Amino acid sequence: MLLLDIGNTHTRIGRSDGAAIRMLRTLPTADLTAEDLPEEARIAAASVDPRAAERLRARNIVFVTAENCGELIDFSAVDASTLGADRVANAIAAAEFYELPALVIDCGSAITCELVDEKRRFLGGAIAPGRALQRRILHAGTAQLPEAELAAEVLRRPGRTTREAIRLGVDAGALGMVRELAEIMGESVSLRSIILAGGDAGFFAREFPKWEVAPEDFTLRGVLLAAERMFF
Repeated sequence: MLLLDIGNTHTRIGRSDGAAIRMLRTLPTADLTAEDLPEEARIAAASVDPRAAERLRARNIVFVTAENCGELIDFSAVDASTLGADRVANAIAAAEFYELPALVIDCGSAITCELVDEKRRFLGGAIAPGRALQRRILHAGTAQLPEAELAAEVLRRPGRTTREAIRLGVDAGALGMVRELAEIMGESVSLRSIILAGGDAGFFAREFPKWEVAPEDFTLRGVLLAAERMFF
């Protein structure tokens, strides 16, 4: 079965071999077309980009939604009508592979939080701009601020240039935000697992070494579990 994690910036493509997933490729979501997908009888996807999903309409794809995953996670505590498919898949993967209650912090274009309790109930979460998006917003929304490059570690001194000031402001702010979000989520349940996922997880893992780092195929694992229910 072919599995897709269609994000705002990148799309990850994998193929399931039983319970294992073999990563095939990662490409920009803006470039994704049906021709990029290998021939496969069954294809399942979590997509947060309706335009990308429309470009794939030539292929017979089952898309993950909260509605068709209700047997795996209880979404009755939230308004699931606008819940992103990536967050649905993350919640499923967290409930299956980690101790509950669990909090997933997915660090990509957006930083999202998904909270799942010991009864596999999705309790909600949070959404905020990621580090790269914050940099782009500052550049696009001001007359003179440049788009500062991403750095692997937070700057540990005052910024001496405008780019360094942006780097410190955004990165230290992102760390503080994530720390505060985890504390707020922990007020609702006694967390057993805090899981960092997504392409920018490594940055946050350096600052929060006790938290778990999900494998690259984490969201695809959730897609696979959902697909097994939808197809079989």
